Amino acid sequence: MLPLEGVTVVSLEQAVAAPFATRQLADLGARVIKVERPAGDFARGYDTSVQGLSSHFVWLNRNKESIVLDLKSAADRVVMDQLLDRADVFVQNLAPGAAGRLGLGAAELRAKDPRLIVCDLSGYGSSGPYRDKKAYDLLIQCETGLVSITGSPEEPAKTGISTADIAGGMYAYTGVLTALYERERTGRGTAFEVSLFDALGEWMGFPYYYSYSGTEPPRAGARHAAIAPYGPFAAGDGGQVFLGVQNEREWVKFCEQVLDQPGLAGDPRFDANPRRVANVFELKVAIEAVFASMSSEQIEQRLEQVGIANARMRTVSEFAAHPQLAARDRWREVDSPAGPLRTLLPPVTVAGREPRMDPIPEVGEHTQAILAELGGHAEPPCD
Repeated sequence: MLPLEGVTVVSLEQAVAAPFATRQLADLGARVIKVERPAGDFARGYDTSVQGLSSHFVWLNRNKESIVLDLKSAADRVVMDQLLDRADVFVQNLAPGAAGRLGLGAAELRAKDPRLIVCDLSGYGSSGPYRDKKAYDLLIQCETGLVSITGSPEEPAKTGISTADIAGGMYAYTGVLTALYERERTGRGTAFEVSLFDALGEWMGFPYYYSYSGTEPPRAGARHAAIAPYGPFAAGDGGQVFLGVQNEREWVKFCEQVLDQPGLAGDPRFDANPRRVANVFELKVAIEAVFASMSSEQIEQRLEQVGIANARMRTVSEFAAHPQLAARDRWREVDSPAGPLRTLLPPVTVAGREPRMDPIPEVGEHTQAILAELGGHAEPPCD
């Protein structure tokens, strides 16, 4: 038995953040009923990379049931009310104010059902001058300062994944879990909101506190703004080795046993992390002067023997073929409208528990079954 079996989540969701949150709940056994507009969640059309399906949609929507409702239709609005009557959790990430205009505001819903948990997920929150501003992932990355510290000194960059959406989705997910636990203790549900701006703002803690120095964190590419040596270094065979030295004990070992340059550890330019960061380009030259006589594999072997953190930069395809994933049996198959697809297990591993891996739904695939469960397509009440 999975921990959230018996919990019903109704989610009026689209794009990335809310579907990411509810997929985590579904993975834990919750019944997630995904309410889609007649045209479907627009993330279904982002691309056709997965045998004709959208890569984002495949990633975010396994284990869910899809019902199509037009919430501007009186009859479908009654169906929505019936779904919520049976729900434990309601999640929505419509445009600010849209849920309220549909009669689905948190206060109204909880007045009808005090045990209901309501999660409102938005770009900038329900108040403030940015409340109604469009809030795509890139834009939130810009507004929180993430783009300003990502990329090379010459050019800023967004992260290669939907960092703001993922941050917002994770806080919505943990918020629902917290609210379920609270309801077990008090018997009452709660309403809470998560904004992508606040979520990613929390993740910007290190750069914010760094700015107490009076300077902004520099864009350092794959290097680190506050730790050195850290990042890529050229090897003699034309490859790159990625490594990180976290403390002075490791720095001494690195100089003595990897570089065979014990005197470098006490060099006044490099004898403490802040000085290594201040002289990071001179440090790079000194390290690569030694690495020039070794292959990438030789350097990695030395680093491993000494216990210095290191990694190989892999492509996405190389990650998919990673020996660690194979050795730990991390791959499963999930069904979809395009046939079986390989997918990774959820990150939390519980011994003896096999995670749920139900199909990715076609748009409206479960509409008739859910309507039958509710007793048929309800007609709007008479005046």
